[in-house]
Amino acid sequence: MGDPALSRRGFLAASVAAGLGVTALSGCGGDSDGGSSSGTTTIEWWNISTTEPAKSVWANLAKRFEAQSPKVRIKIVQLENDAYKSKMTALTASGKLPDIFHTWGGGVLGQQVDAGLVEDLTDRTEPWADGLLPVARQPYVLGDKLYGIPFDIGMVGFWYNKALFKRAGIGAPPTTWSAFLDAVRKLKSAGITPLALAGKESWTGMFYWAYLAMRTAGVDALHKANDDRDFGGAGFVQAGQHLKDLVGLQPFQKGFLGAAYSSPTGQAATVGNGKAAMELMGQWAPVVEADAGKGLGADLGFFPFPEVEGGAGRITEVFGGGGGHALRKGAPQAAVDFLEFFASATTDRELVRKTGVLPVVPAAESALTDPRVKAVQARLKGATGFQLYLDQAYAPALGQQVNDSVAGLIAGSKSPRQVTESLTKAAKDEQ
Repeated sequence: MGDPALSRRGFLAASVAAGLGVTALSGCGGDSDGGSSSGTTTIEWWNISTTEPAKSVWANLAKRFEAQSPKVRIKIVQLENDAYKSKMTALTASGKLPDIFHTWGGGVLGQQVDAGLVEDLTDRTEPWADGLLPVARQPYVLGDKLYGIPFDIGMVGFWYNKALFKRAGIGAPPTTWSAFLDAVRKLKSAGITPLALAGKESWTGMFYWAYLAMRTAGVDALHKANDDRDFGGAGFVQAGQHLKDLVGLQPFQKGFLGAAYSSPTGQAATVGNGKAAMELMGQWAPVVEADAGKGLGADLGFFPFPEVEGGAGRITEVFGGGGGHALRKGAPQAAVDFLEFFASATTDRELVRKTGVLPVVPAAESALTDPRVKAVQARLKGATGFQLYLDQAYAPALGQQVNDSVAGLIAGSKSPRQVTESLTKAAKDEQ
């Protein structure tokens, strides 16, 4: 695998990308109009691939496209995640976006679409976009219209230490929540820390509540709660109670509330160094575990978030997200052509081999070699439902409230019902 931050930049900005230089090539003002001079059309492409190997791979792809399209010039603007988000917020307020820009889909893209700033790609990309992996397209489909083209997709699940499971007498990964809690108890009885958590970064805890809400209330209920601005349903309270039950077992490493995600003493390193048996994380986990710690090699396994007995959700419904590109309203045809080039099987194979993203073009799956990544891809292909990261699926203020409220539940300062009340209030305040 390559740069894991591509898959979760929204949350890894302060960790995976911390300390890395920010590269912004000229023209960082969102003032491109796809204009032409001497018969050449200039397309401004804003992305967040500031780290290697993706930075060089993407630059070379732009050059290759220019070679195939001699009358088109791609002007690249690369910004680290937080700087990018800040700049894009300002540009959205000004009413003018770059020709091609990075998006995670969901709530922020929805706001840009509602403001009339994003090109509807439904008809302009239909001949080739329909062939992309369905779960990869979903975050960019709003109101039955396609507003973005994915280049990556992934899912969150449990990464676990097979040797520690064996030592604790756990024969196979749990498939139900009760069996999962039993596994936690067995690990503790064996003197093994069951779970690592970066309590300092609230998004890591959100993963637990989001999956439990999917398993108890169901994916559709999460969508409906956002639409109705009401998270008071019994399934959401139950999700919080299930998480509270887990927290009550004291499953996390010592000092987890002050732990970061990818620091030398953080969540990923704790698992990568064999000091905890599991972490709930996205498909980038093996790379970060190896970067922050030693890595587990063949001892590292993956299993999906278990079902909750009696709940509305199924184990085949997945939680995750990825990255994509959208176009400003009125972008020239050359920008659409570049998206088609970027989403081709040839390009996708190169991205998979060189940057570690998961393929969004089925024909590019042949480039996968790591059996753990293949396991994630198989789960994505077999998914019967998909939920985008809640702090990206929802409008920004509500998304942040999900993170903060769940962090309060894990820290013991909020009850399961208080979490749902806070979410309902934040949702209504967005009106």
